[in-house]
Amino acid sequence: MASAVLKVAVAGISRCSRVTLLRAHSTTAPLQQGIPGSLWKLGKLNHIAIAVPDMEKATALYRDVLGASVSEKVPLPEHGVYTVFVELGNTKLELLHPLGEKSPISGFLQKNKSGGMHHICIEVDDINAAVADLKSKNIRTLSAEPRIGAHGKPVMFLHPKDCDGVLVELEEA
Repeated sequence: MASAVLKVAVAGISRCSRVTLLRAHSTTAPLQQGIPGSLWKLGKLNHIAIAVPDMEKATALYRDVLGASVSEKVPLPEHGVYTVFVELGNTKLELLHPLGEKSPISGFLQKNKSGGMHHICIEVDDINAAVADLKSKNIRTLSAEPRIGAHGKPVMFLHPKDCDGVLVELEEA
């Protein structure tokens, strides 16, 4: 009797192993199969933006301590910020500091005295198609239309409450 139970147990294990093996090597189509082709494509990570309370100190950290190549400080009054870009091998950091009393970065720094990550920027191949598609999927944007961003290209910010708590900037590549 013990021999019969052992054979059943071994047979059960090998069947389970085969099922697992088959699932691990499944050739079913990707989950996206039922989704129609999109009119726009998501591209690479362009930059990660960091709000900083002291632009000179932050710039010195990346340039002098970490040895990165950094841009000059550039005012963007239409966005209410000063920017400095830190070049990395595969992306950039964008250091942000308030410009003017109505700067969105001022409010961020009031809540986060030491600064911190503000947003991520992802490239898209067609900003207008991306915005229209995302709005149709109930993703809110922070402005009615794309605006020209720090790189001279159209950008749109997506509401963080619709993007898992992350402020996402889309930039046309």
